[in-house]
Amino acid sequence: MARSASRLVGSVAIILAAQSVAACGYNTIPTKQERAQAAWADVQSQYQRRADLIPNLVATVQGSAIQERTTLTQVIEARARATAVQITPETLSDPAAFQAYQAAQGQLTSALSRLLVTVEAYPQLQANQNFLQLQSQLEGTENRITIARRDYNEAVRDYNTSLRTFPTVIWAKTAFAGEEPMQLFTATTEAQSAPQVQFNLDGQTPVATGGAAAAVAPGSTPPAR
Repeated sequence: MARSASRLVGSVAIILAAQSVAACGYNTIPTKQERAQAAWADVQSQYQRRADLIPNLVATVQGSAIQERTTLTQVIEARARATAVQITPETLSDPAAFQAYQAAQGQLTSALSRLLVTVEAYPQLQANQNFLQLQSQLEGTENRITIARRDYNEAVRDYNTSLRTFPTVIWAKTAFAGEEPMQLFTATTEAQSAPQVQFNLDGQTPVATGGAAAAVAPGSTPPAR
């Protein structure tokens, strides 16, 4: 009887201890960390979806024999750079790696903006159902990227806050002392203005300029005629 009572007391003590640890926020940091990492996985998924759509878009534009070639080449090169830069959940706290990833994806966004604005001047593409479908899928993907980035930033802010506020800061400096704040996506200067279309002196060859569709840098090859 005494042994049974002792076991009961021990079990109750374990339960109370577990509840005490949970109540003081021990599980908060890993829980929020996993939520932020899951949000990051969604970001990567949407960026990969965009990368997968680009080859078909490029092939469709090339098949229409448009005059513009420089912007198309920039899209191909920007996609190659963007897919080459990868971030793992373990490196989300590395500022340099995260900035490189964001920069590469931003360059691809800008190149795509320039291309999509430029091809508006070509009726044969505007009548191409395959192109219109790809364009619609890209627009939808860009919207999903925006939402995924927003959700990721919210999850990261919540996680980062738990590393420096009471009572979870106690665990952040002890049991989870090796955990670092995760990096956030930031808005780029180019994203603040919309792309525009101007025409070369011949009045026919379109060149995307402004904002995310900034003009080709001086010294680069002009659009093919």
